[in-house]
Amino acid sequence: MSDVRDWFNSLPFFTRYWLLCTGLFTLIGRFGLISPRSLILTYDRFVNNFEIWRAATSVFFYPLSPGTGFHFLINCYFLYNYSLRLERVEYDGRPADYCFLLLFNWICCVVIGLLGEFYVLMDPMVLSILYVWCQLNKDVIVNFWFGTQFKAMYLPWVLFAFNLIISGGGMMELFGILVGHLYIFLKFKYPQELGGPELLKTPKILESYFPPQRAGIRWFGAPPQRAQPQPNRNMFGGHNWGQGHVLGQ
Repeated sequence: MSDVRDWFNSLPFFTRYWLLCTGLFTLIGRFGLISPRSLILTYDRFVNNFEIWRAATSVFFYPLSPGTGFHFLINCYFLYNYSLRLERVEYDGRPADYCFLLLFNWICCVVIGLLGEFYVLMDPMVLSILYVWCQLNKDVIVNFWFGTQFKAMYLPWVLFAFNLIISGGGMMELFGILVGHLYIFLKFKYPQELGGPELLKTPKILESYFPPQRAGIRWFGAPPQRAQPQPNRNMFGGHNWGQGHVLGQ
């Protein structure tokens, strides 16, 4: 148990509690401690009865059954693996930016869930985070089942096609891809490639709650450039004249 506790405490903040809440609410609904009907997202109860907690619990809760247990474990693996990579690498030292990413994708998933009458939002939320990582690491080679390998940029579409063929689904994965693509477009492509304004700027209030952890952080996989020492310069910028010698010695 100490090893499990040490592993859990070693996870970064948002990945740790996202994974914890997912397991906790899924088990609570599975064993009937709280009715699963109180955890899913329904338009009538959310809008008319103002049961706003459903927006959060519908992301964490997943209805377990003999046919969905394996899919739930796969989702947990993707959640752990790709949220961990984003938080430790691409958003390393910038927890407020990663928090804003999660909030933006979550709000988009809730809106889609209300409009499309989707009761459980774990699939699109996890796929949206996976899509963001894949777009920021397009050329990284990833492994899939049966030893297949391909670039990360194709992984979300492979998962979509796989679920479409195997289980006849795939719509939840498609919505997750759309949410992730919306974030990538508004955060990077629109301001950087099309010259538009930066629409997804992290609010200052999040930075006050989650301040940057250190300076010189990496920006999406690019190592920080270190200042090259200037020849014949000392630490204050002046010339390094040497120690010198006392006259007469």
